[in-house]
Amino acid sequence: MNNKEFILELSKRLGYTQKDTAQLTASLLSSMAEEWDEGNLISIQGFGTFEVRKKAERISVNPTTKLRMLVPPKLVLTYKPNTNLKEKFK
Repeated sequence: MNNKEFILELSKRLGYTQKDTAQLTASLLSSMAEEWDEGNLISIQGFGTFEVRKKAERISVNPTTKLRMLVPPKLVLTYKPNTNLKEKFK
């Protein structure tokens, strides 16, 4: 499902226009991104938890040249599904 299909389905379920639904989802994603920028965790009941974690720096080795490189630390977005959701897909 792509973004257009998602907006169309959501607008049908909510009874809003596609334009209003697109604005709502854009606003939701924008506010979620702001929370992640601040380092906050977002937990959605019945769905799961989104969190920004820091990956430590590490040494990577190119298998062809055997050259060792230092990979700097970085921030990654992680998702942990709710236990009920996990069980549903097993």
